[in-house]
Amino acid sequence: MPDFSDAALAERRQQMRRFQQRIDDMNVAAWGRDRQADYLAVRSRLDQEDFVLSRFRPWSRDPGFYVDRMLRVTFTGLPVAGAARDELLARLRAMPVLVAQAQSRLDEVAADYADLAIHNLTQADGVGHGYPYRSTPPAGVLGWYDDLAERAAVQQPELMPDIEAARAAVAGFHGWLRENRAGWTARAGVGKPAFDWYLKHVKLMPWTSDDLVLLGRRELDRLWAAYGLERHRNRGLPELAPAASAEEYQARIDATDAHIRTFLSEQDIITVPDDIGVLDTNAPWIVRPGGRNFWEEIQFRDPHPDHLHAVIPGHRFDGILADRDDHPVRSKIYSSSRVEGWATYLEEAMLQAGLFEDYPRVRELIQIFGIFRAARVPADVWLQAGEKSVREVVDYWLERVPYLDENVARVDAEIYLRRPPGYGIGYTIGALQVQRLLADVKRQRGEAFSLREFHDALMDSGRLPLSLLRWEMTGLDDEVRAFWQREPMPD
Repeated sequence: MPDFSDAALAERRQQMRRFQQRIDDMNVAAWGRDRQADYLAVRSRLDQEDFVLSRFRPWSRDPGFYVDRMLRVTFTGLPVAGAARDELLARLRAMPVLVAQAQSRLDEVAADYADLAIHNLTQADGVGHGYPYRSTPPAGVLGWYDDLAERAAVQQPELMPDIEAARAAVAGFHGWLRENRAGWTARAGVGKPAFDWYLKHVKLMPWTSDDLVLLGRRELDRLWAAYGLERHRNRGLPELAPAASAEEYQARIDATDAHIRTFLSEQDIITVPDDIGVLDTNAPWIVRPGGRNFWEEIQFRDPHPDHLHAVIPGHRFDGILADRDDHPVRSKIYSSSRVEGWATYLEEAMLQAGLFEDYPRVRELIQIFGIFRAARVPADVWLQAGEKSVREVVDYWLERVPYLDENVARVDAEIYLRRPPGYGIGYTIGALQVQRLLADVKRQRGEAFSLREFHDALMDSGRLPLSLLRWEMTGLDDEVRAFWQREPMPD
């Protein structure tokens, strides 16, 4: 059971301060660019820890911090024996302790955090990323305890008393949240000054939150214009129909994977090691009682958009290469803007490179993906600045993103509000950073530029913040100069 007592948090702060002192005492002026980039990346991780402890504080502000821990145990497959059985029982028996800790620690709850937790305890989120498949998704966390109990009643009845006791504790927490909800009126997010500090010191972004809103809105307009032009161009063509069965969908995935891999090789886009085999999909077949969600509306029509983003050469491919990296720093550092920016960059980059010359309607789906990514940018800023609520952000997206549904919009808003700040901006803003890096390298190398070499070098450089990778790969320091100047975190 994680310990978030005052004493434990004080010890973490002391340990973090000791590390900060050590890194601040280092004389790195004579180091090479690559090592200085490593230094700034490591320092940013310490600044993130400082920010979480001092400003973000999910253990005292966000009931979902505890609800997440209540959920995962219910996914356990049955029957279990030996050490696995002991672990399951220990986790179930810890639920009353976790609930007591939550009720003790949650002393500055924000309204949006409370509403999301109350919703998730009793209602399915309609997306189910990372959840076991059920033809009828259980009704929230409590529904998943019922699912576990139903399986245990048949497969392992001796677990029932502990499952029922754990469920009762979680149900009590739900009741406690509802009883106290009226008194929780604060905005979630960290506030605009703190978010700007975080963007510079943790995300190592060269832009302020105001800059990001402007960039995001500009991209949203550009992509809507591109979508409108593409729809006009394709006006005489039949619309894409969603796959009608799991078999048809799998055949489309297989064809998509082969098409992308052939294109990457024949067009000298990026090196794919021979031992990287089938990487599956991030959007499995599912028939939902309420109909397809946003991701399924896109992917069931054609799997290319998310296959590029999430499979190859996006997340799964990127992750395999990262797992093979044994660099003492870069194998441990993960910049969400680098990871999501790379994957988002691939969508439009491959369109521009010619992947969809014979797939005109798929180009429209790529633009829709881009529209949603761009719409996230101002919304992420507004959520963290406390300028809009989750409900207001969901409505903003629903008005602007084709095919978007309430559930995906709410889950996305929850993800970007509840993670350490700035994840939602990373898709579009990270893609803009990759585009800027490509432009710089092309200008520097002229006709000697190779797209394959550029992509391979970017992959080989690890997943540091893109501002650092741009400095390392081009020598241009206009973005990183400001990172050496430290400011105190705003109160």
